[in-house]
Amino acid sequence: MPSRDRIAEPWGSRTPYGPGQEWPVRVDGHLAEGVTPDQVERWVQSATVLHSNGDALDIAVRGDRVVGVRGRAADRVNRGRLGPKDLFGWQAGNAEDRLKRPLVRRDGELVETDWDTAMGAVVRRSRELLDEQGAGALAFYTSGQLFLEEYYTLAAVAHGAIGTNHVDGNTRLCTATAAESLKESFGSDGQPGSYADVDHADVIALYGHNMAETQTVLWSRVLDRLAGPRPPALLCVDPRTTPVAREADLHLAPRPGTNLALMNGILHELVRLDRVDHGYVDAHTVGYEELVERVAEYPPEYVADVCGVPAGDVREAARMLGDAERLLSTVLQGFYQSHQATAASVQVNNVHLIRGMLGRPGAGVLQMNGQPTAENTRECGADGDLTGFRNWSNDAHVADLAAVWNLDPARIPHYAPPTHAMQIMRYAEKGSVRFLWVSATNPAVSLPELRRIRSLLAGQDLFLVVQDIFMTETAELADVVLPAATWGEKTGTLTNSDRTVHLSEKAVDPPGEARPDLDVFLDYARRMDFRDRDGEPFPQWHDPESAFEAWKRASAGRPCDYTGITYAKLRGGSGVQWPCNADNPDGTERLYADGRFWAAPDQCESYGRDLVTGAPADATGYAAMNPSGRAVIRAAEYLEPHEAPDGQYPFSLVTGRTLYQFHTRTKTGRVPQLRRAAPEVWVEVAPSDAEDAGVREGDLVEVVSPRGAVRARARIAGIRPGVLFVPFHYGYWDSEDRGGGEDVPKDRAANEMTVTDWDPVSKQPLFKTSAAGLRLLEPGGGTPAPAPTTTASRPVGEGVPETRGGPGAMAEERVEGGS
Repeated sequence: MPSRDRIAEPWGSRTPYGPGQEWPVRVDGHLAEGVTPDQVERWVQSATVLHSNGDALDIAVRGDRVVGVRGRAADRVNRGRLGPKDLFGWQAGNAEDRLKRPLVRRDGELVETDWDTAMGAVVRRSRELLDEQGAGALAFYTSGQLFLEEYYTLAAVAHGAIGTNHVDGNTRLCTATAAESLKESFGSDGQPGSYADVDHADVIALYGHNMAETQTVLWSRVLDRLAGPRPPALLCVDPRTTPVAREADLHLAPRPGTNLALMNGILHELVRLDRVDHGYVDAHTVGYEELVERVAEYPPEYVADVCGVPAGDVREAARMLGDAERLLSTVLQGFYQSHQATAASVQVNNVHLIRGMLGRPGAGVLQMNGQPTAENTRECGADGDLTGFRNWSNDAHVADLAAVWNLDPARIPHYAPPTHAMQIMRYAEKGSVRFLWVSATNPAVSLPELRRIRSLLAGQDLFLVVQDIFMTETAELADVVLPAATWGEKTGTLTNSDRTVHLSEKAVDPPGEARPDLDVFLDYARRMDFRDRDGEPFPQWHDPESAFEAWKRASAGRPCDYTGITYAKLRGGSGVQWPCNADNPDGTERLYADGRFWAAPDQCESYGRDLVTGAPADATGYAAMNPSGRAVIRAAEYLEPHEAPDGQYPFSLVTGRTLYQFHTRTKTGRVPQLRRAAPEVWVEVAPSDAEDAGVREGDLVEVVSPRGAVRARARIAGIRPGVLFVPFHYGYWDSEDRGGGEDVPKDRAANEMTVTDWDPVSKQPLFKTSAAGLRLLEPGGGTPAPAPTTTASRPVGEGVPETRGGPGAMAEERVEGGS
């Protein structure tokens, strides 16, 4: 079987195919050094948890240890393919520095203890605060990497049993805008499109979505279409010359923070050219006249001045979108992490609504997720949504959920939507939140303005519980640390960005005394003696499958209906897309094919918000505006970014993720192949800006904002002038240098520089619109920056060695079929 260096070739070999054809199978696999396929004792079904694509795979087990993975050929998502993080990331679970016993803080130090002692401390403090202050003193901050069963249990415990409104996830940082933009346009969360739309589209538009690095297998699917007959045209909107931009027929590189103006300009041209499906608009939407009036103010020449893109390119983008017969659009962080994030993302939905491009093969929109189970966080109600895409402002929806949980509706707080993550941190800073339980995330590196975050997390009045698999920067600040089981060590389901549900089975036992997150949440509930209104223990479930069955009852009749899915149905074959029920027993590939939406006043998940101010609408106003439950075309005016470059800080700083690392590198930083490919932080600088600053490739520079600074080596790359890029993955220590105290570098975390501010609708932080300065610290002496050459950080100059993985990064490929 042929093999390739999958660090050097992240997307593997091409299997070209044409429009309407089935994507050929290519099965990728990698085993630990010295392990051969015949030495694998068991293959256990699972899916990836290091990005949002949801690639299905099997886990290789030998001697109760994970020793590799292979892709699942039968699965609709990846057809056997795996990306670099899939192929090599499993090694993190085998790391020697896993948390194996609970820890409690005594005399200022974290010391090992037993589970009874650790949970006793958590329960005691919970009860004290509930008695002293009430449910509002307790808050929960979770992840996009747990399983559906765990999120559902957390939502039931926090919202139902405790009654706190302070529940959110780090999905607030990556996918909150996806949810809000879908609610604004379609009445409910839920991705309209399907990954299979790549197989049919004649135009694919990617808005702020570096798919090549964030969803490598989906990008392989696009590359295979581009390599086949009648390839789709490609539009890329990104200030960096990403691999997507290099393949695109048209690349627009707007100034950060101007996405809404750009979209208004494109819509201006679509309206002017009458590239509008008036029949669809009249039958299925409201709000078109307001849009026409608003976008009339955004001719291409005005947009060019605001965005810094040629007016002709705005016209050409509109022509591409307007001529498409099957248009697929995807959106991600480049649009989501800005001051008008929801407004800009909604305009992408508007393009599809005015063109009638929904619900058929090749015609769809995917407001993408950044994390593997962000969709589950939202569905289950663990991140600021009411369980099952119910409406917090609709008393009937709250009563329905209370009936499912067998609780009094008054126990579920619904005087306002759940508190978003940034507000939770503000409450902790002010002292009203005094208990914070953080599970599977690392806010001491991932949140903006880290000096402030570290201070509040370490505060004497805050009781901090951290549930994780390693001693992270956040765990170092905790009062109690609970060792968790990771992927492959527990059973549960996970749902990806196109609504495909996969089952991940337990392959091996967790190390030491580590426990699955579901077991920890249920143990807490039992120790707290939570009860339903019949006096029975609450939650009423006890293991993953019973939790899944309980979730199905909560999802019944809602947009995310799982009632037709069972663990047995998910075993052995492909994942299944929700809704899956009696009417759709095999799942549903695309939403809204019949032009009907979850937007009726008594059905919708949200009554909407003002896209500029974030002010919520009420039921009466919404019903008057949209009595028939049509899709809503919402217009918005462009506003300047909150923090614009100036003389002291002349650059726009953008942060983001890159191909070989994930989030704060808790896992990927412990994987040899991934660590070597991107070992340290860097800063990307445009050639003209580098020349002005006297900076060359590999020089040590300082990037500074009004809040903090980062020192990193410069990569002279294809980024638009006036913009700096710093990856946010790098915290204060690594597995190889941890424990250094003052010797540990404190100046490489990008979020030292980002601002505490958020989009008014989605409350997503603004990681893309900070002002920054740049100065040379010392010459690099000919040593290049530690940035990969295979990605958006590819150098523009010569002499930088190509990124290679070597023998340890070789992965097998087995291609079946093709055209």
